[in-house]
Amino acid sequence: MKQLEIELKTLLKKDDYNHLKKQFAHIAPVHQKNYYIDTPDFQLREKKVAMRIRALSDCAELTLKVPQTIGNMEYNQKMTLPEAEYYLEKQILPQGMVMEKLTEIGIESHNWLILGCLETIRYEMETDIGLMALDQSHYFGQTDYELELEVTDFEQGKVDFQQFLDENHITYQKAPSKLIRFIKNMKKS
Repeated sequence: MKQLEIELKTLLKKDDYNHLKKQFAHIAPVHQKNYYIDTPDFQLREKKVAMRIRALSDCAELTLKVPQTIGNMEYNQKMTLPEAEYYLEKQILPQGMVMEKLTEIGIESHNWLILGCLETIRYEMETDIGLMALDQSHYFGQTDYELELEVTDFEQGKVDFQQFLDENHITYQKAPSKLIRFIKNMKKS
């Protein structure tokens, strides 16, 4: 599956996270394990491309994110948990759309490196302004909190997101992608 992802996000203080969590009280959290992948010489990072295997309780998905003028084009391949475990253990990737896109952008490596795992507890709900996700992420002894909003119209989304933050007395804090935060802390550990 291929889709354009346009998202707005802010890092949150723990108090802001706890405040917003009350609005998600009726939502069951989803536990995600995100295994980030690159080549040993970081070819994906060099091209500003991100790849991960996301494991949930009952399935997994290989995702490649390719930056666009606005947002990222996501290429997603579903897989079973045993398949994901096999690929992670062997540090190989399945054939399919993701491998085809990697070849198209000039990455033909067969050597893959699992950089590590970032675990997220996610509360997600559809709102009038878009799909909202409240995340608590753990990696390399760090915990951070983030609010994401997926939208179809970037300009209107910025206005709506800021209004939501203002209504909830939350100060916007630039949120680099989870992968960038992960890599920054990986280097420290």
